[in-house]
Amino acid sequence: MQEDPALTSEVDRLLARRTREIRLKGEINRLFRERIWSQTAKTIRAWMVWVALLDVLTMALNMLMLPAAIADSMLLPGVILPPVAVAVVLLWRKPQTPWIQGASLIAGMFLILLSVALVGVTAGGEFYERHLNIMLFVAITSIIIFGIPLAWTVTIAALALSIYLAFQLQNPAIGFGSAVAATLFFASGIFATVAARRVMTILAQKTFLFELRDKRRVAELAKANDRLELLAKTDPLTGIANRRWMTETLDHLWGSDKRCLDGAAMLMCDIDFFKKLNDHLGHAEGDRCLVEVANIIQENVRRDRDQVARYGGEEFLVLLPAVSEDEAVSVAERIRKSVEDAGLPNPGSRLSHRVTLSIGVAVQASEEAISPEQLQRQADAALYLAKQSGRNRVLLHRAQSSERKAIPSAT
Repeated sequence: MQEDPALTSEVDRLLARRTREIRLKGEINRLFRERIWSQTAKTIRAWMVWVALLDVLTMALNMLMLPAAIADSMLLPGVILPPVAVAVVLLWRKPQTPWIQGASLIAGMFLILLSVALVGVTAGGEFYERHLNIMLFVAITSIIIFGIPLAWTVTIAALALSIYLAFQLQNPAIGFGSAVAATLFFASGIFATVAARRVMTILAQKTFLFELRDKRRVAELAKANDRLELLAKTDPLTGIANRRWMTETLDHLWGSDKRCLDGAAMLMCDIDFFKKLNDHLGHAEGDRCLVEVANIIQENVRRDRDQVARYGGEEFLVLLPAVSEDEAVSVAERIRKSVEDAGLPNPGSRLSHRVTLSIGVAVQASEEAISPEQLQRQADAALYLAKQSGRNRVLLHRAQSSERKAIPSAT
């Protein structure tokens, strides 16, 4: 169910009422009809097919077992039923507008019931009342198994009783009073069946309302879980990924094809003299600095491929898939320069009065097979040397040797 406050409110309102007071209207009724249409149509088609087959079989047996005059009189009204049933089956193969469905079913049932009654009326004698009773039995079975709107059910019941009364009034074997009494007797049974069918429909509607409510609650729970999952993997201050999310991402990327990523690079970034910034300007300004640096880093990487996470207090880890050493160093230098050019204040810095960044870079060579933890340690080692050699610079870790290359920067 789509998120619709009016629909949600109506579902809750209906479920708060007593079961017998449930009435589906408007959009909820349309959804209910769509929900049950397939099963209802299948049931109606199956019923029509069986009634048609039984009619054909009965006519064949009559031709074999009854006198020719009686059998011939039954034949003409009997042949009405099969084509009518087939027509209803064809009309109920695909969804139609409600009035077409209702009109086709009611008209079809009227002709079917009339056909069954006329078979006995034309034969006369013992067949007269027998087939009228059979006609009522046919109507009752349809009322029981057809999951259709109450108005359609009542119409079918009224048609069956009208046909019964009309022919019983013309029955030479009984009087007027007997005909009316028999009709009232069968009417009580038929309308009891209609009431039972109504209860079944209400219970089906209530079950549908529970389904709508449960789907909504499941959707709400899924959204809440998604929010919690996002919160668990997001740094609350900067809004970027946190260490947990980056660790899971690295494990997934390195384990997805059972080998390391070729040409992946890691950048370990650390804000220089961040503790001095907090001491001089306070933690609120320190938090603002972290947010600004996180935004600058994100602005200088490929948003559709690269991953950025706050890895520690003032440390950020950047993953660059499929890059060369020169490309990784270029990205790192662009980040460093952008942070310096931002002119964020840091009066406690020994380099300048602006916030600066030291970055260690490690690149996964295509011929190597190292884990993400090893690559991260290399980037961390390069960062340590960048801090030791003066800060505000980018240092590249050489993966195949102990040689390290520092990228000089203006300080």
